Amino acid sequence: MSEPSVSVVIVSRGRPDQLRVCLTGVGQLRYPNFEVIVVADGEGLQAIEGVSERIKTHQFDTPNISQARNHGIARAAGGIVAFIDDDAVPEPTWLSYLVAPFADPAVAAVGGFVIGRNGISYQWKARDIRPDGSSSPITVDETRPTVLQGTATRGVKTEGTNMAFRRDVLVGMGGFHPAFAFYLDESDVNLRLGETGACTAIAPRAIVHHGFSASRYRQQDRTPKDLTQIGASLVVFLRRHARNSDCAEVIAAERAQQRRRLLRQMAAGKLIPSDVGRLLKSFDKGCAEGADRNLAPLTKLALVETEFRPFAPIVQAKGHIIISAWRWHWRKCQIEAAQEVRDGSIVSLYLFSISARYHRVSFYPDGYWVQRGGLFGRSLRSDRLWRFYRFPRRVAREAARVAAVRFGRQADGG
Repeated sequence: MSEPSVSVVIVSRGRPDQLRVCLTGVGQLRYPNFEVIVVADGEGLQAIEGVSERIKTHQFDTPNISQARNHGIARAAGGIVAFIDDDAVPEPTWLSYLVAPFADPAVAAVGGFVIGRNGISYQWKARDIRPDGSSSPITVDETRPTVLQGTATRGVKTEGTNMAFRRDVLVGMGGFHPAFAFYLDESDVNLRLGETGACTAIAPRAIVHHGFSASRYRQQDRTPKDLTQIGASLVVFLRRHARNSDCAEVIAAERAQQRRRLLRQMAAGKLIPSDVGRLLKSFDKGCAEGADRNLAPLTKLALVETEFRPFAPIVQAKGHIIISAWRWHWRKCQIEAAQEVRDGSIVSLYLFSISARYHRVSFYPDGYWVQRGGLFGRSLRSDRLWRFYRFPRRVAREAARVAAVRFGRQADGG
């Protein structure tokens, strides 16, 4: 049986460099039947001119992620629509794991796990979403998909940077609500699905790495620049889903939480006292705007009839290779890794020092994965602070840790 057709939608605004890296990672996906749709501002589309003939593009300059995603859905010809952010990179097996649960006809949506900035620790796993905007973890088997049924008071959370839906479901429900310019946009979809009793699967091995790059809303270190859209989207969410709750109490609790976060960042030297007041004012401004936003009911999305455009890799896909060395051989390994990528390989480069430094994983613009750290140091943050390894054993252990998602099988190591 052929694999389901998938349309991968990437929305980008003001981050052309990150968009190029994201597309490099998407170009390494080991999935045979997908197309790519990029909805971006003019700067982003100009940055990817070299690959534009292999993808569908749509220029969209309005800072509204819901509207941008709807433009992507409208141009999707795949039976499944998957989403990844422009500051994220998928593991090569991402689509294979993300799409697999759709073999169950009851599944309307699938969400995967998200790895954060150090490239190892999870940013998000499985969560629910409730009408007041709160969420809590859901315990699932982390080796196989779990199918969960939503309700009117509990949706199954999919993260915006790692989620997929049946295309006809999204089209029929009107896509994403444009009142959510940023924040809680996918949560609104999750609760709307829950209200219908639809099932969402959590696929733990459908992994993306999410960098939280700088944007118009935050600095590179995640320090906020503006909280207007946070406040506005929260109020819109409450108006749509928590009409019988004390919304003023929820808003006050969120404002207090934002204030505590800002004070911690001020204590860390990332903000000055006047910034705290300015940012809280922007939150209040957003709340006032959210109270006035148009919540007109959604209608079925209008489609732009396009043919499915398979995303063909630049070179024939080869296997996965491991390169390992002491960190002082970095330059030589960098050249070797880049050449292997050009030849079609998935490359994991392990660079160790004689130390107990914590490990970090990054995806480099040339298309290879790099794990750096001390030979005796932590990779998983739950590991011991120091553990003796010989070099080959440490390489085998780290390769085994990512084997299922990097190249789709178990590897030896412990």
